[in-house]
Amino acid sequence: MANSLVDMFRAKDIRNKILITLGLLAASRVGTVIPIPGINPTVLKEYFLQATSSSVMGFTEYLNFFSGGAFTNFSIFMLGIMPYISTQIIIQLLMIIVPSLKKLAQEPQGAKKIQQYTRWGTIVVCLLQSFAATVYARSIPGAVSMNTVGFSLIAMISVTAGSMLLVWLGEKITQFGVGNGISLLIFAGIVARIPEAIATLVRSVAAGTLNVVAVIVVFVMFILVVLLVVYEEQGQRKIPVKYSKRVVNNKIYGAGNTFIPLKLNPSGVIPVIFASALLGFPLQIAASLGPNVRWLQSVANFLNPQGAPYLIIYTLLIIAFAFFYTQISMNPSEIAKNIRDNGGTIAGDDSGDMEKYLTKVLNRIVLPGSLFLAFIALIPTLIQKIFNFPSSVAMLFGGTSLIILVGVDLDTVRQLDGLLKMHHHKGLVGTSNKRRKPNKI
Repeated sequence: MANSLVDMFRAKDIRNKILITLGLLAASRVGTVIPIPGINPTVLKEYFLQATSSSVMGFTEYLNFFSGGAFTNFSIFMLGIMPYISTQIIIQLLMIIVPSLKKLAQEPQGAKKIQQYTRWGTIVVCLLQSFAATVYARSIPGAVSMNTVGFSLIAMISVTAGSMLLVWLGEKITQFGVGNGISLLIFAGIVARIPEAIATLVRSVAAGTLNVVAVIVVFVMFILVVLLVVYEEQGQRKIPVKYSKRVVNNKIYGAGNTFIPLKLNPSGVIPVIFASALLGFPLQIAASLGPNVRWLQSVANFLNPQGAPYLIIYTLLIIAFAFFYTQISMNPSEIAKNIRDNGGTIAGDDSGDMEKYLTKVLNRIVLPGSLFLAFIALIPTLIQKIFNFPSSVAMLFGGTSLIILVGVDLDTVRQLDGLLKMHHHKGLVGTSNKRRKPNKI
């Protein structure tokens, strides 16, 4: 591992990618502490401290979690990257409902147009959520130092621009850095909350509100869950494929055997992120506008992150998105078509219908994988209910945060490993070419 790290920083191209990634992630963290114009940070801090102690503002912890602490600061990044993810979900669902949109996505330039629609949709979602946030801010006594109209306009523009800037940073990380930029932004926000969570845990133990034995038990559970998540992320089902001899351009290609590696959880952390984003959008709107609209307050109470309705809906959404995203990323029809076009057959498929066989296998491995994701996502609530842990600590010691941390970390490590192997391969090819170069006469 040490040698790999040294090799990564020795290779100029990989080192530049790592530094660009770290620099853009650092820039994303700066925006979380820049408040919206017209906001009084001191009043906000006192308000949320009192609200946390009385458990009145439990939903803010949930929203604060995905924005990396930016929500309670009412910063320009207070919505985080979630509006973009919510819009992606809406666009992908529309592609199933609207055939013309799906046809557009399959065209050569269709992906760019879909991306453009996603950006415009993100702006609309940001405006809606930012307006709800301004209503919420005005309900806090002394938090706003401007007139209503002026503050609302400035806040909506600032927050929308902040979220779009995060989208841009995420795209640049994906393009010039290492890993998936959007996932890494969420990863950085979670990591940034860990020191504060540990400090809260220490204060709770010192104050006697938490039992030391309970803390040790939770830490042991945390380590075991991390091991389980890593094991689950690396688990796969190998589908054997046999290729017969074929003639291409008067050349005979021999038979060969290979396999299709199907992960136990092909969609990775996407179902958890999608489910959280889809529930977070109505929760934020309802909780922010709830004091002024009675039925929205009822919705906010119904979607309480610690309540049974929320947990049931959250679990069902994780399972549904696991199946949905797997069908998009690993379409059985396309896989079967590629195998047939290359003269291959799946060993053990007696029916002869490869699409049906692959669909059956995918469903069998995705169901336990999605149930495992849902169980892990519910761990923070169990820790909070059983051991009386603070919500800010419980959310970081398991569940969604743990799945995202482990999943994004493993994906980034795989990409770094691939870049390193590619770099070594280029180096070997370059050395070989130099050796073959004829001497000048």
